[in-house]
Amino acid sequence: MDNRQAIGSWLSGPRAAMEEAGADLGYRGQQLGLPEEGPGSIARPGRRLGALAVDWALCLLIAYGLITDGYGQATGNWALLVFFVLGVLTVGTVGFTPGKRLFGLRVVGVGTGQVAPLRTLVRTALLCLAVPALIWDRDGRGLHDRLAKTVEIRT
Repeated sequence: MDNRQAIGSWLSGPRAAMEEAGADLGYRGQQLGLPEEGPGSIARPGRRLGALAVDWALCLLIAYGLITDGYGQATGNWALLVFFVLGVLTVGTVGFTPGKRLFGLRVVGVGTGQVAPLRTLVRTALLCLAVPALIWDRDGRGLHDRLAKTVEIRT
């Protein structure tokens, strides 16, 4: 193997390197019994980040316009609290936030299809910490989804 192949496999990530070595990992969501494409499949990272950006902008707007006197550190702190409340209330009741609805996403419980209130609370609290959302498993679920036994799917 020359240097270009070694660098290319490193840039592609561990999944590509394992598949190149002959391991059959299947598609994302196969272990969860979800379809590979279309409605009900695992949400892709681009859509998830877009939904998160919309939700965060909405929470910042609420904090800036209704709670604080101007933009400062307090605005960010209040926006995080509004984000937490928004996530718990909307995901816990209808399964999506405004951003997720806009991007055609929904949060469901693995196996049950519904998200229990305690799982919604755990998921949203971990999402507010940000680090668990940056650690993904082979199905593309963040650590916050894995610990709460939820999955974000396309509608």
